[in-house]
Amino acid sequence: MRERIERISSALLGKVDCALITDDINRRYLTGMKSSAGTVLVFPEKAYLLIDFRYIEKAREVVSHCEVIEQKDTYAQICELLDKHGAKTISVESGSLTLQRLSVFREKLAEYEFLTDDTLTDALYALRTVKTAGEIVKIKAAQSLAEAALTALLEELHAGMTEREIALSLDFHMRRNGAEDLSFETIALTGAHTSMPHGVPDDRQVQKGDFVLMDFGAVVDGYHSDMTRTVCVGNPSDEMRKVYEIVLQAQETALAAVKNGISGKELDAAARNVIEQAGYGEHFGHSLGHGVGMEIHEFPNAGPRSEKPLVCGSVVTVEPGIYLPGKFGVRIEDFVHIKENCCENLTNFTKKLICL
Repeated sequence: MRERIERISSALLGKVDCALITDDINRRYLTGMKSSAGTVLVFPEKAYLLIDFRYIEKAREVVSHCEVIEQKDTYAQICELLDKHGAKTISVESGSLTLQRLSVFREKLAEYEFLTDDTLTDALYALRTVKTAGEIVKIKAAQSLAEAALTALLEELHAGMTEREIALSLDFHMRRNGAEDLSFETIALTGAHTSMPHGVPDDRQVQKGDFVLMDFGAVVDGYHSDMTRTVCVGNPSDEMRKVYEIVLQAQETALAAVKNGISGKELDAAARNVIEQAGYGEHFGHSLGHGVGMEIHEFPNAGPRSEKPLVCGSVVTVEPGIYLPGKFGVRIEDFVHIKENCCENLTNFTKKLICL
C-alpha cells in the first residue's frame, strides 16, 4: 500500500499540490481498508485518511502508511491539512467524483484551485491496471471459489431446475466457501434465453436438450473473478455442437494471440475473424473482453474500437459468443494475466462441451 501512495505522489509531482480521493474503490486500493465513506489526501510529503467514527478503530488497526484522522468537520479538517502543507491546487477523480460533490468542495474550499482533468484518474487507472503478484493471488483465489461453485452446481443441475435456482446455487456455493461478495448479479439462462448475452434469470425451467449459459464470479479481499460456461442438459443438436466448437475455436485463437503490446482491437479481431469466417459475424455483437481487478469492468478493454495496447501485468477477459435469437446462444469466457510474449490463463475449468 505504501508503494501505491508513493507512486500516486510521484505521478502528480510538479503538476499539483494535493490529490483528493473519495471513490470507494480507489480509497480501498490505496489504504487496504473497505469502507463506505472517507477521504484520502496525498501530498508529496505525506498521506492522510480522514474517516468517521464507524471505521476509526479498524482504520487505526490496519492502515499504517497514512496518518488516520477521525473525521468530524470534514471541510475544516481538509482545509487545515492543505494549509499545513502549503497546498493551493487539488487534483480530484474525474472518473467518479460527481458534479454535485465537486460543487460542494468548491463552495467549502473556495480559496483552493480544483483540477478536474484526467491527471489523477489516469494515474490511478495506470497503477490499478498492472497487477502485483499479491493481487494475482487474490484474483486466483476468487476464481477458485467460482470454479468450485460451478463444480457443485453441475452435480445438481437437471431438467426442471429454474434459472433462478441455478443462479442461487452458484451464489450459495461461492458465499459458503468464503466469497466476500459476488462479482456481479449471476447470469444463469437456459434454452432460447441463452441468446440474450446479459439476460436476467427467471422461472424458466431447463428442458432436455437445452443449453445452460452461466456467467458469474466471486470477490476475495476486494478482487473479482469472471467466467462463463455453456453446458447442455441432455444431448445437443448438431447445430448446437457446431456453434459451440466455433466459439471455442475463436476463444482459443484469441488466447494464443494475447501478449504485451497487442491492441485491444487486434485481440478482438483474432476471435471475431474466426466467427465471421464461419458465417456468424452478425451474431457476435459485444466486445471480446474487459479488464478485471477491484472492479468487474476496468481497464484495459478489448473491442473493435480499443486502440490502446494491452500492457504486461494487466488482467483481461476473453469471451467470444454467438447468439441466435429465439434459438440459443453460446459464450465461453476465461480471463488471463498478460505476460511479455504470452499470457497466463487464470481459468482452469474445462471448456470441453459438458453434456449432463
